[in-house]
Amino acid sequence: MWSRRRDRAEDGVRADAEQAASALTLHLQDGGGLLPVQVNGLALAAGEVAFADVSCSAARLYGTDVDYPTSTGYFEHHPTFGRRWVTNRRLDARRRQEAEDAALPQWRDHTAARVVLTSAGVRLLPQGAREWMPFDHALLTGVTAEPSAVVLAYSTCAPVLLSGPAVPWLGVAIEHLRHGPA
Repeated sequence: MWSRRRDRAEDGVRADAEQAASALTLHLQDGGGLLPVQVNGLALAAGEVAFADVSCSAARLYGTDVDYPTSTGYFEHHPTFGRRWVTNRRLDARRRQEAEDAALPQWRDHTAARVVLTSAGVRLLPQGAREWMPFDHALLTGVTAEPSAVVLAYSTCAPVLLSGPAVPWLGVAIEHLRHGPA
C-alpha cells in the first residue's frame, strides 16, 4: 500500500518536472531567457550569473585499478607428502574475475549534491563536502537527457550523472546555455 502511494507521488513529481521542462523549452523558443536567482554559499566570478540552485543525486563514471585478491587455498595433511598448501584455482579465478569486473568503468560516488547552474557552468557541492566542484560549459562535450537523468560529458574529466526532480529542467537549461538562443 505504501509503495503504491510512493509510486503515485513519484509519478506526479516526474510529470511536474517534465511539464516544467516543456514550459521552459517553449519559453526559450519564444525568445525568453533564463531568470537569475540568488545563491548563498557560492562565490560567483565577475559576470557569472546563477540560474538554478537545486538538490540532485550525482555520480561519476570511471574505472579503477584492478586490486587482485591474494591466492586462496587450504593446508592438506597428506600421508605421503606431509602438510602442504593446496591452491583453490577455481575460487582464485572467480575472485580475479570479480576484481576485474569491479574495476570496469561504472557510475561511482553516488551522493546527494547541491547543484547550481550558472552562466559559466554547473557547480556541484556533494553532501558532506566543503569545496564546490566546477564543471564549465566551455569543456562540455555532450549532454544526454533522459526522463529521470541527465549525463554531462566533459573533455577533461569523467562524465557526471545528475538525477532528481529538477533534472529535466536542468537538461533544457544547460542545452540552452551551451548552444545559445535557437
